Amino acid sequence: MNVVISQPMLFPWVGLLEQIRLADTFVFYDDVQFSKGSFTNRVQVKTAQGMAWMTVPLSGLSLGQKIQDVALDTRKDWRSQHLALLRQAYAEAPFRADMLALVDEVYSQPHTTIGALSEASMRSLCDYFGLAQGKRFCHIAELAVPGKGSQRVLDIVQRLGGDHYITGLGAAQYLQHEVFDAAGVSVQYMDYRKLPYPQLHGAFTPYVSALDLVAMEGPAGRERIASGTRHWREHLLQSA
Repeated sequence: MNVVISQPMLFPWVGLLEQIRLADTFVFYDDVQFSKGSFTNRVQVKTAQGMAWMTVPLSGLSLGQKIQDVALDTRKDWRSQHLALLRQAYAEAPFRADMLALVDEVYSQPHTTIGALSEASMRSLCDYFGLAQGKRFCHIAELAVPGKGSQRVLDIVQRLGGDHYITGLGAAQYLQHEVFDAAGVSVQYMDYRKLPYPQLHGAFTPYVSALDLVAMEGPAGRERIASGTRHWREHLLQSA
């Protein structure tokens, strides 16, 4: 049983959708500290002027505040600004209407925190590409697993009955792989294929919001969400 654990991210890149595609259970890890500069409240999009950040402004952010508690800034009309940016950037995209409708639906919901908004954006992309069927989505609070770091991740996987933990590449810096092995849990790192597809505004890049894939490919874009994994030993050997 494959478990994926991730902080919620605003309309994330295709790579995170690929993790969700491989998961049997996906955990929204939103009771951890919000990090400035992360992808929790911002993502890149391609424009005729180059790469641009689509950022959700936050209100009253304090040091150490958990993602689930960080409030959205209601003083600015950032929703309209984001939609205007997307309308202009994707004026020539074949599935522009699908993409704008998806964003508008998420932004029209009464979310008050960045955790809730980013989760909704991820779920909307999963629904559009048909990735949610047969999967369990849960929040870390439902599991009541204390602790931090590598041990907490292992405890979460075991609480869910998982025997495979699938993760992004950054986890190699802190996971205690041998401890997972001893517990009968196989750590699998993403092996991103970064499959190209036609994009506007210059050469292909995978490091943009998956809204780009919606706008350019429509529902058929699911075929580009196709990466696999490799065992942690192979990953570390390839990365050496």
